[in-house]
Amino acid sequence: MAGSRSVVIAALVANGAIAVLKFGAFLLTGSPSMLSETYHSISDTGNQVFLLIGIRYSKKEPSRGHAFGYGKAQFFYSFLVSVLLFGIAGWESLKHGYGAIVHGHSAAPGMVTFGGVTFDAVYVSVVVLLGAIAFETYAFVKANAELRRQMEEYGWSSLVEAFRSTSDVTTLTAFTEDAIALGGAVIALVGILLTRATGNYIYDAVSAALIGVLLMGFALALAWENKRLLLGESAPKGLEDDFQSIIADHPGVTHVDRFRTMFVGASAILVAADVSFDPALDTDDLDADVSRIEEKLRARDDRVRFVYLEPEL
Repeated sequence: MAGSRSVVIAALVANGAIAVLKFGAFLLTGSPSMLSETYHSISDTGNQVFLLIGIRYSKKEPSRGHAFGYGKAQFFYSFLVSVLLFGIAGWESLKHGYGAIVHGHSAAPGMVTFGGVTFDAVYVSVVVLLGAIAFETYAFVKANAELRRQMEEYGWSSLVEAFRSTSDVTTLTAFTEDAIALGGAVIALVGILLTRATGNYIYDAVSAALIGVLLMGFALALAWENKRLLLGESAPKGLEDDFQSIIADHPGVTHVDRFRTMFVGASAILVAADVSFDPALDTDDLDADVSRIEEKLRARDDRVRFVYLEPEL
């Protein structure tokens, strides 16, 4: 959890600073790509705030109305982020880029005087985007390090497997946003430089539209990943098999009759099972066995928070 929070804070600081710089560059140049990138960074900054709210809310203690705690708050706020990423940043970027393509609008040519210094207006955008790439690289490295740590801890062999298996949607969302932000900044930079070199507005305009498509595509992917957890996804099959083996191999257990798991938070798994025990066990032995099984399950994965075993003799 601490790793997720530091990742989000790093992204929040980076995106907030970048949003201000990009908007200033847009005001000076009128570049469609810079406006798309401004929408992008403003949306990302707001998204980080939502993710921090989700982390804070998920720490609330269980109550009568929420007996398994508030861990799913992170799933909800991450889903909300994906919707905002699609609805605000993606759609607005695509719409503005399409309008620039149709109406032939691009960055304003000419020179800008600031503080007594005169320079080409286009290079304002170039400097800002290079700065954005530096900031986003810092945030991306933080998110990537946390995701790689989880991959090593849980034995995921690739980013694709981590994307499909992780329950830490906060880190996943921050990682995805930072990756998109880097890609968007590079696309905008290439489009602006090509327009400056050729004098053809289409490169800048198409770059703005491409940024919108990129944002919407990843937003839909994020929404899909959050949906599985909001609906109560089970632990990965390999982990479930390990849990069942731990229970079935415990001395005195004759059969695991029914077995269920569910993520009830970013770092919280519920395990429930009906377990047949040896009829020769007395009540005291049975209680001790149930406690030992719970300890073994938590030792296998520290995300196991709730264990409900129904003994049957």
